[in-house]
Amino acid sequence: MKILVTGAAGFIGMHTTLALLARGDEVVGIDNMNDYYDPQLKRDRLEHIKQQQPAASFRFIEADVADTAAMAALFTAEKFDRVVHLAAQAGVRYSIQNPHAYAQSNLVGFVNILEGCRHNAVQHLVYASSSSVYGGNVKMPFSEDDSVDHPVSLYAATKKANELMAHTYSHLYGLPTTGLRFFTVYGPWGRPDMAPMLFTSAILAGKPIKVFNEGRMKRDFTYIDDIVAGVVATLDRVPEPDDAFDRSNPTPASSWAPFRVFNIGHSEPVELMSFISALESAIGVTAAKEMLPMQKGDVEATFADTKRLEAWTGAHPGASVEQGVNAFVDWYRGYFKL
Repeated sequence: MKILVTGAAGFIGMHTTLALLARGDEVVGIDNMNDYYDPQLKRDRLEHIKQQQPAASFRFIEADVADTAAMAALFTAEKFDRVVHLAAQAGVRYSIQNPHAYAQSNLVGFVNILEGCRHNAVQHLVYASSSSVYGGNVKMPFSEDDSVDHPVSLYAATKKANELMAHTYSHLYGLPTTGLRFFTVYGPWGRPDMAPMLFTSAILAGKPIKVFNEGRMKRDFTYIDDIVAGVVATLDRVPEPDDAFDRSNPTPASSWAPFRVFNIGHSEPVELMSFISALESAIGVTAAKEMLPMQKGDVEATFADTKRLEAWTGAHPGASVEQGVNAFVDWYRGYFKL
């Protein structure tokens, strides 16, 4: 198939692109290469794709999904079979200080992707949602049947909006869409603004790590290979209208339209202090810790109910935290030559 991967120079985008190329798909990757974090890491990810799949059919185009004219021209020219939309302004805490960046990338950009799919007969749009949509929910594990009407960050609100926008296009135009609510993805080539990279960088530099909420946090840490397996398996199953959908007792997870939403996580939440211990063990250094209060927009725990995704695709997470952390630290030392 000919597949568009947006955010191809990003963490999940690079790994997804490699998986699609490895099985023989043609991939066009786009990214705006912004400076939310060091663009050199993004350039190195693109180079890694070329090194890993030198003969593969991959083209990269620097473009911004929020550029309406550029997106319309791209879809018209390329005629993609399917789309994996991963480009977004990421980061819960960053959204507190930079709200307009989220409106442009996550809302305007998503409309442009939907319009491109609608007008060019795209067979299936798979897009990144987020576990953050569960907001202030305290019932665990988080289920796709749960209400997600109480976001606690603008980032979460834009991801909930994406799900609503996707449903509208599935209903109005018959566009098959699948949203994936990612839960705390980590692994090699990860983002510098996320805990594994921040912690590892500080530990190796002999600096204290910042531990929010006094360490009383749990996260459903999910290794990148398990995420990618779920993304690709989801892409391959195009949703159809759910004949069993009950309009008198509706669930947010499906619809009378060709629309689905799934959690994608490890389904085994890990205490933050346990994750830090795994990092300390892999690095061989005990971290100095600066205990801090909860940050605005954060939640105390995430826990994915993944039964729906496993039933839909057969994908099941396999990497333990110890395996994932060791792989991440090995990559980190190699990449930064430490």
